[in-house]
Parts: sequence; C-alpha cells; structure tokens
Amino acid sequence: MSTSDSRRIIIFDTTLRDGEQSPGCSMNLDEKLEVAQALVDLGVDVIEAGFPIASPGDFESVRRIARTVRGATICGLARCNDKDIDRAGEALKGAPDTRIHVFLATSAIHREFKLRMGMDEIVERAVAGVKRARSWCDNIEFSPEDAARTEPDFLCRVVEAAIAAGATTVNIPDTVGYATPAHYGGVIRNLRERVPNIDKAVISVHCHNDLGLAVANSLAAIEAGAGQVECTINGLGERAGNCSLEEVVMALRTRQDYYKADTRINTPRLVPTSRLVSGITGMVVQRNKAIVGRNAFAHEAGIHQDGMLKERSTYEIMRPEDVGFTKTDLVLGKHSGRAALSDRATALGYHLTSEQLDSVFEAFKKLADKKKEIYDGDIAALIEQRNAEIFDAWQFVSYEIKASSGESPTVTLTVRRGNEEQQQTETYGDGPLDALFHAIETLTGISAVLRDYRVQSATRGKDAVAEAMVELEYNGQLYRGRGTSTDTVEASTCAQLNAINRIASGAGQPIAERPDQV
Repeated sequence: MSTSDSRRIIIFDTTLRDGEQSPGCSMNLDEKLEVAQALVDLGVDVIEAGFPIASPGDFESVRRIARTVRGATICGLARCNDKDIDRAGEALKGAPDTRIHVFLATSAIHREFKLRMGMDEIVERAVAGVKRARSWCDNIEFSPEDAARTEPDFLCRVVEAAIAAGATTVNIPDTVGYATPAHYGGVIRNLRERVPNIDKAVISVHCHNDLGLAVANSLAAIEAGAGQVECTINGLGERAGNCSLEEVVMALRTRQDYYKADTRINTPRLVPTSRLVSGITGMVVQRNKAIVGRNAFAHEAGIHQDGMLKERSTYEIMRPEDVGFTKTDLVLGKHSGRAALSDRATALGYHLTSEQLDSVFEAFKKLADKKKEIYDGDIAALIEQRNAEIFDAWQFVSYEIKASSGESPTVTLTVRRGNEEQQQTETYGDGPLDALFHAIETLTGISAVLRDYRVQSATRGKDAVAEAMVELEYNGQLYRGRGTSTDTVEASTCAQLNAINRIASGAGQPIAERPDQV
C-alpha cells in the first residue's frame, strides 16, 4: 500500500462507459452490476457507470448502479447541454455518492468542423454546463474534449473558467491518442503553472491508446502533477482502447521509488477482475499482455529459468500473487460441495445469488464427472455460461453429425424452447459447424451474418473446457454469443445459439457510434 510520503492517485474507472463502446463489448444490466461490484472490490475510487442520455438502457444502468453499489463514487457522463445534464442528474438522483462529468470539445479542429463555435462561445457553454451540473450535485468533473490538441492559451482559459464555475475535477483528455509522454506531461505542467485557481480542483487525465502510449502518457501526467487517472480494465475502449488500469496501477506500485505515488487498488484483485471483464465482454486478453496476460509471469528461456531458480527477483519485478495469480489454480473436484464452489467463485470476483449458485453447482457436478481436475478457468467459464443462459429462449439439447472429407455433412440438432423440444436435420455447408449454424437459423427463423468466431481453451490439458465466442450482425446491430463445453463443437453451437437468443431479446449493440464522447 501507499507509504506515508506517497501521493494518492485517484483511480477513475470507465470500463462501463468508454470500455463498453469498444465494438462487441456491450453489457446488459446484470452484467454491468456485476462488473461494478467487482470494481468496488478492486478498490476503484470512481466508477463512470454510463452516458445516461445515450439510451434508456444506459440511463437505467447508471440509475441502478448508483442506488445499489456502495464503496465508490458513481459518475454519469453528459455533454454541456441542459438535456444531457438533467438526464444524468435524474439517473444519479438520491444516490449517496455521485459525480456528473460534463464535457465540451475545445480544439481548433473540433471548434471549426464539429461544433462551429468560437472560443468565447465555448467558454460560455462550458461555464453554463458546470453550473447546471452543480444544481444536481457538488462533485463535478469538466473535460475539454481533445485537450491534447487544444491551443495552450485557450486550454488554460477554459480550465480556469470551469473551476471558477464550480468544477472540482478538470480532466485533460487525449481523445484521439495523439500525445506523446513529453508533450502530454508538458500540457499538465503548463496548467499547473499558468491557471491561477488550479489548486481548487484535481487534475485528471484520460488517455487513448492509438499510438500505444496511453499508459506512458498517463504516467508522464502523474509525474507532472496529475492526481487522477481515467482508465479501464484490460485497456478496453474505442479504437485501440484506453489506458489500462492494471498497468498504470502496477507501474505506480512497483516504481514508488520514482513516482512517489500510489493508489488504493487491492492489486490481488487485478487478475480476477480482468478475467471477469474478459468473460463478460468476450474480449480475450492477449497472452503476453502486461500484468494480467497468461504469459506475464511465464519464463521459458533457460537463462531466465536458471536465474529464477536462484533468485526470483533476477527476472521478476513483481510477484504473481501480488496481482492475483496463484501458484496453482487447481482447487476443486467431484467431491467438492456448494460452500467450496461459492467460496472459490467469490475469490474469482463473482457474486452469485442462491439461484445462480445452484445452477452453476449443477453444471459443475456434470463437468466434474468428465474431468478429474477442475481449474479456476473452468469455474469462470461455467459461471459466465450460466449468466449467458438467463436470456435463452432456445436451449441446446443435443446434436448428431455424420461427416467425411469432400462431402456435405449431415447434422441433426435438437433444441428446447420452453417445455417443447424441436429438431432440425440439415445436409449443408462446408463442415459440421456450418451445418449446425444453419440448422439453428432454420429452427429459430433468425438469419444473421457471422462477423467473428473464436475458440480457446479455458484451462490446460486435453480435457480442457473450450470457450467459444461468436459475433453476429443483424439489422445493423452486433450481438455476441458465448458457449462452453469440453466438446468444442457443442461449445460453438451453444455460442451461436446464445447470440441468436440475444437477437430475439434485443440485447445488442448498434454498429453506429454513440454521440461524440471524451
């Protein structure tokens, strides 16, 4: 934890807002509530829960999170206009610890081509927006969008006016990932030196990763005096993503000798939270990703292994257990009970209701009959699959395949809808999966375009649980599906069926971008 002479940096997590804008990463309300609770367990200071004006779903998710989640400030985003701000205020109304985050573009290119507004009008609109937000709550954040490309003199003027109007945090976003560390650190130093009331607000930074510099830019800003970092789990976000929470947190924790700064993040929760978000969004974490990737603490080179055996600090600057990896994740078997499963699920970052635990436990017992050893990844896969099936109108029952190379396969698929089983036989396609996917479309009457299909193992070994993910396009929206099984074909079929069920329930994400955001 922080030493007595360390500055504490506020961690502002925007996984549920900016992270969810990453194509294919939309979450339903229950999933957002689950992630929000995991962020509290992680020790995040501020959770940006959504953009209430964007949709009724965003409004409701911000409202529910603000009323049910305790342990962090809950924030809603709004453009600097009355309608947006009032919608955010209504979503947060009555909750105990809230913040409204208002933003307005300030760079020359945005002023000319997007807003068609002059400098004076920008300042007036910013001041009016902050004051309007203050009528709803006292904790107000203001962002001059595209600040990294805004003229220094004008940026100082806007920031000073926003603080004078009541902003308690001023966020300096690198909206398009244009900045470099020396440049961005200079922007923060310039504000500290030239804005006379800068001591009345916390300087925040929000960096995008278009040049792969989001974490480096955020650290440069902290070195220059910033007190808050806006980031996401696994670096999720628009385009190339946002500053990665786990990377910036561990950089500060590992190099306290240099930065003299730390956070209140409970770092052993980093890996469980990363896995939770990856499972819910379907965005796989690359194996060599810093901090939370599978290879982050793996050593294969002989020289490295020799050094590790003699003294682990020769090649490890952090301990795996400090970020949530365990020396072995073998935890349960066929004789384990509900209490053991519940305890392990909680350790992995999941908060299961009694009904959810019963469902997962039933699936766990079936899996334990197939596998001798149950790993953390297996448990996480089971939980995510149970969560996905909440919306399933059609449920997988069985399949039968007759196939040989050079000939069209014959498949028979059986699904259940309510209490009725339905069956479809197809002789079609380039292979068994193509035929099974076509059978699903015939049975459900829903035809969609397959945009993405991936399969990976949840754990190790020949009997590992397969995790399949598909992304379908239907009527201009994207729908994600997930399936798990020790049978790869069954997992893939369940993923396709899950995505079709999401189409039927309308739980998709528009392909068109939302209104312009920080």
